[in-house]
Amino acid sequence: MDKISFLAIRAQQSPNHTVVSFAASAEDLLRFASIERIGRDSEGHLSGFQRPQIASHIREIRDYLEKAEAVLPNPIVVAFTDGITIEPLNGNVCRILIETSDIPPGLVVDGQQRLSALSQIENKDFQVFVSALICKDDAELRRQFVLINNTKPLPKSLIYELLPTVNGLPHRLDGRTFAADLTVRLNYDPNSSLKGLIRQQTNPNGFIADTSIQRVVMNSVNDGMMREFIKENDGAERCFSLISEFYRAVQKVFANEWNGHTPKTSRLVHGAGIVSLGYVMEILALLDGARNWEDFAKGMGCLSGRTAWTHGEWKLAENDIRHWKAIQNINKDIVSLTHYLTSIVRSDLRSRRTDRVMS
Repeated sequence: MDKISFLAIRAQQSPNHTVVSFAASAEDLLRFASIERIGRDSEGHLSGFQRPQIASHIREIRDYLEKAEAVLPNPIVVAFTDGITIEPLNGNVCRILIETSDIPPGLVVDGQQRLSALSQIENKDFQVFVSALICKDDAELRRQFVLINNTKPLPKSLIYELLPTVNGLPHRLDGRTFAADLTVRLNYDPNSSLKGLIRQQTNPNGFIADTSIQRVVMNSVNDGMMREFIKENDGAERCFSLISEFYRAVQKVFANEWNGHTPKTSRLVHGAGIVSLGYVMEILALLDGARNWEDFAKGMGCLSGRTAWTHGEWKLAENDIRHWKAIQNINKDIVSLTHYLTSIVRSDLRSRRTDRVMS
């Protein structure tokens, strides 16, 4: 197996990690570093972690690098779990040996667009700085990717989709992990009513925003039915069943407003509709004991003819009448729509209870 060597500077940072920096030509860089795109296999298992390429951005970088005065001071961060050896020389100076094969051992953590541009330039002798991070395993590599990129403008949906595969993250990210994990299952489990419908980095053809489903889950975990469910041994399964059965009912009660629509043509599959209906799910589950789609559908029957998902006007309040498209995915509109929908459902529940008592 061939190896290439570089003189490098080793930084004294975390005692649990090794970080070195060196200069490498574009040709050598392409021999030991690759970009692993995020994706899923036929069973829904996650692989890779990089977002799709942005062709226009790559062209801009490539065109710039073709100029004689081009410089690229920002390093490309490459992570290794194997295939790299460090030989101490003097102080922080060391020599690194990197194995080269058909499958490069290094994975780009930061700088994928730059590497893609470098692969297209004619001057393969052009040198760039490389920061190499050596990780103990793939799990640590993913963790470092999330930590390094979370402060940068990467798509939040990409970060959220990776969360369930990463341990040891800051507390501010940990709260989304369960919601992200459940969202992935709802999108890939064959028994889910939302299978293939949620838009994620690995499923760009979905039409329901993953962040909307995550918000429904987090609302429930923080102050709803799932808060109690997750305390049980089968809590994750109960949470999955609850939300899957509810949105199965939504698809049946509002079939015309769901089938064939996108958030632009129906507020039912829009973030505002998805999140607002999540509160309807909570009321029916808590006050009416709904657990299957038939019970949820019965509980939502009172909403028929009183919504404006695809046309008409929302009569949210006496002085709040809006065109159906005026509902936006902002907190103020979600609160107004939630109050409107839940008020109708609560009133219907009270009416049904009164009827049962009278009979």
